[in-house]
Amino acid sequence: MGTARIAVVTSEAGMRWDTDLRLIVEALRDGGMTAEAVAWDTEALAWGRFDSVVIRSTWDYAERLGEFLDWVDATTRLTRLWNPASVVRWNSDKRYLLDLAERGVGVVPTRFMEPGAKCAEEDFRGAGGVVVKPAVSAGALDTARYEPARYLDAEKHACGLLDQGRVVMVQPYLRLVEEGERALVFLSGAFSHAIRKGPVLTEPGVIDNDRGPHPDVTPYAPTVEELGTAQAALAAVPSPEPPLFARVDLAMDDNRTPVVMELELIEPNLFLGAHPRGLERFVAAVKTETQKAVP
Repeated sequence: MGTARIAVVTSEAGMRWDTDLRLIVEALRDGGMTAEAVAWDTEALAWGRFDSVVIRSTWDYAERLGEFLDWVDATTRLTRLWNPASVVRWNSDKRYLLDLAERGVGVVPTRFMEPGAKCAEEDFRGAGGVVVKPAVSAGALDTARYEPARYLDAEKHACGLLDQGRVVMVQPYLRLVEEGERALVFLSGAFSHAIRKGPVLTEPGVIDNDRGPHPDVTPYAPTVEELGTAQAALAAVPSPEPPLFARVDLAMDDNRTPVVMELELIEPNLFLGAHPRGLERFVAAVKTETQKAVP
């Protein structure tokens, strides 16, 4: 068996700010593989020379979705892409929440508004306030929450996104998120570790695209019910095999029942430093999947 060649895929911003990137590349090399970090939009790169291409910090994909999905499709014709192209495409639009709900997975109740839809005040009159965001986004981009009395501001936000030709999602604001979001990490379908982090939308009515997406991260031991919800979400992914990596973000609804906020399958922060074996498990998962393709 030859030496496995791995591309760990990032972006210009990821090259500068992804603190896990160097650790992942070094750990893959220590594991006997040839690995390098490469930006997804590197011109004239022969992706077929890699045995596996593992997406990690393509942080600009939501702003360049058409280009990114073209790259995904082209790359998957040349080599093994993780996660697979069909999963990436499905997960790139948060309307996947509808698929999860149809499969019986508990999710944050979400209403989607297509471009051309007319905004109406009553759509934004949530008893506890609402969250407005585009269906294609990452890192809380162009996202804000609104108190009940500010429903007109929520309507204005949504209408502005619709006018840009973007699909909008409106969700109730779950107050218990202020106790912390849960993020559960799975590698090759197996639970690895979890963290708890502070709320992101701390100021109502504020769209802050420079906010930190993961404040106050601490290790977390999920409950049986939280694990069950996360596993149900993964089971609903339209793929014959489990994703190489996945992060399931959960919050508590008003009944303290865990519900899926997001299912991250493209470039999630996996918080590999939050567990002493997080990085080791990630490398083992990559190695196992890559060996299936190396002659």
